[in-house]
Amino acid sequence: MQQATDLLELSLCEAAALVKSRAVSPVELVEAVLARIHAVDGRLHAYITVFEAQARQVARAAELMIAAGHDLGPLHGVPLAIKDNIAVKGFRTTAGSKILGDAVSTEDATVAARLRQAGAIFVGKLNMHEFAWGGTSANPHFGTVANPWNTARFSAGSSGGSGAAVAARMCFGALGTDTGGSIRLPAAVNGVTGIRPTYGRVSNHGIVPLAWSMDTAGPLARSAADCALLFDAIAGPDRLDPTTCEDDGFRQRWRDQQADVGGLRIGVIPGYFDRHLQPAVQGAVAAALRTLVQMGARLFEIDVPIIKHNIAAQLTVEAAEPSTYHQRWLHRRPDDYGDDVRALLEAGALLPATHYLQAQRYRSALRRDFLAAFDRVDVFVCPTLPFTATPLGATTVAIEDGVEEDMLAAIMRFTGIPSLTGLPAISVPCGFDGDGLPIGMQIIGRPMSESFLFGVAAAYQQSTGFHLRAPLLQAQAA
Repeated sequence: MQQATDLLELSLCEAAALVKSRAVSPVELVEAVLARIHAVDGRLHAYITVFEAQARQVARAAELMIAAGHDLGPLHGVPLAIKDNIAVKGFRTTAGSKILGDAVSTEDATVAARLRQAGAIFVGKLNMHEFAWGGTSANPHFGTVANPWNTARFSAGSSGGSGAAVAARMCFGALGTDTGGSIRLPAAVNGVTGIRPTYGRVSNHGIVPLAWSMDTAGPLARSAADCALLFDAIAGPDRLDPTTCEDDGFRQRWRDQQADVGGLRIGVIPGYFDRHLQPAVQGAVAAALRTLVQMGARLFEIDVPIIKHNIAAQLTVEAAEPSTYHQRWLHRRPDDYGDDVRALLEAGALLPATHYLQAQRYRSALRRDFLAAFDRVDVFVCPTLPFTATPLGATTVAIEDGVEEDMLAAIMRFTGIPSLTGLPAISVPCGFDGDGLPIGMQIIGRPMSESFLFGVAAAYQQSTGFHLRAPLLQAQAA
């Protein structure tokens, strides 16, 4: 039996391969993960529910099956965790709220069912910003998610528990959801990899919605290769979600995709992608672009004048659509919401329809501009967010000259672009600031180009080691 600490340093791909070869047991992996949760999650609050008994039972069954030659799939025996707005049959799906605090799911969400079919073992449900409506994961009902690199800093959101759990080695991979950046933001500040798929690539059936026209689920893991393995399991059409796209043979295209950026055409938007950044973020992303150029990529400056309006459009859509979904609860149970979420929902209920419709018109125009730009470039590269992890409880952030500004608007400066346009985008670690906090780089692709994005990200990660670093989080006192 390998030491638990050694097992936890395995990547998801490595753990899956070792289970298949019977060099490592699913029981060993689950016990290592559960021990890690017990050791550190009291400081992080990444989990809302831990499936301790069931995970052990499933691990024993998975061990017997692999020993008998029965391979369930590419994730056989690998412990994963699920954001708590994604239904898992027989367990609570709270969406981080008091309103759904006792809501037990009667079926799996499609993404959870597909992970089960691929052989994954669920160890628990992950903490999040209440109803996914916020970027800090400061949850008044289940505790604020702390950043494992510095527990006095935030883990971003809304999938803050997913980012923290992966970074702290409390699972080998996790699912999150992303509306305005809720996978990519936690990936960036926690030093892990996370992808927002093309809108419609992944089913939303069984997921508590935030904003219907932008919501999508996706994986967070330590590397692009790990995320690709999870994405392959969950992506594809679903008759229960009519917004999903037809299958495009992702698995084969990912296998064929070479981890090579020679000749890659990278788009940058001067005056936007390189402005209004904390110096450490600006320096890290500039260094990452230099690395990609040294690997054979070329940079192209692209002008997208209307991009400066993306935050206003993002906040408008994210105000109107959630308030529509929450209308009945907001009328009957207003005191059961956290103060910040209730204020956002009440404000959204007062939004004029003309503002919402203009935001949707803007989305169409912005998407049109980006699709036209993809005739000249293969990807766009920018920071994932303009600052590193802020102190717990902060609602404002200083980016330039010590001037404080609203965090919700600032945090979506770059992640809002793929959200509005429905484009896929992956966040990868690209450096650290002077306080040792991770910095993320966002790579945006054309529709349905996830395999290409994984290839670019994997090539970058083969040439750098930022994704291999782990936070030095000590076990809490007994």
